[in-house]
Amino acid sequence: MSRGGAPTLVLAAHGTRSAEGERTLADLAAAVRRRRPGRRVELAYLEISGPLLRDVLPAVPGPVVVAPLLLAGGYHVHVDLPAVLAEHRPGALMAAPLGPHGLLTSALIRSLTRAGLRRTDAVVLGAAGSSDPAALADVRAAAHRLAVRLGRPVTAAFASAGTPTLSEALERAGSGPARRVVVASYVLAPGHFHGRLLAAGADLVTDPLGADPDVASLVWARYDEAALAARAATA
Repeated sequence: MSRGGAPTLVLAAHGTRSAEGERTLADLAAAVRRRRPGRRVELAYLEISGPLLRDVLPAVPGPVVVAPLLLAGGYHVHVDLPAVLAEHRPGALMAAPLGPHGLLTSALIRSLTRAGLRRTDAVVLGAAGSSDPAALADVRAAAHRLAVRLGRPVTAAFASAGTPTLSEALERAGSGPARRVVVASYVLAPGHFHGRLLAAGADLVTDPLGADPDVASLVWARYDEAALAARAATA
């Protein structure tokens, strides 16, 4: 258990076959630890990568808050992750997914600025996608937040399930007056979905959000929300 009896934070990532993706998520976990020295933070995965969440959860002493390293709701948030918690750590608190949130908007703007965004560029928010309409709505809400901050339209587009598809959004944006079409990568780490964003044919694709300081801060904000809600429920 963490210093002062605070619940351990367990970061629950999906998993990836990309070694670079695993390094990026490890960097994010390290950034999270630096935000609150002395707090115990564990990184685990639902599948593919290790250690697996189902193995980590029983080994952590004391209370636990599981924070999904996921940018929107969907199957993993609403079905997969709760099932793992129910089987391997009943009573663990589960935080909300990361997005949408203003801190992610700040991280996206920082990533676009580093990539060299111009005032004349069209912007597409490229996400993985989901069969869950609520998850798609989360991404569209993130696109709206980004559009407000940038002062220009931003289209949410999806590399897998969801409409418009990435190719549809790029074709539409490319037929307009913009000189370039830029995809803001709405994924956390390199891997399958970021690869699909890179291959879609945009003029520019930003790096994944990775270990951005605002992403690390957002993880703790979600942790605090879950802990506060639990205290309120028992008051």
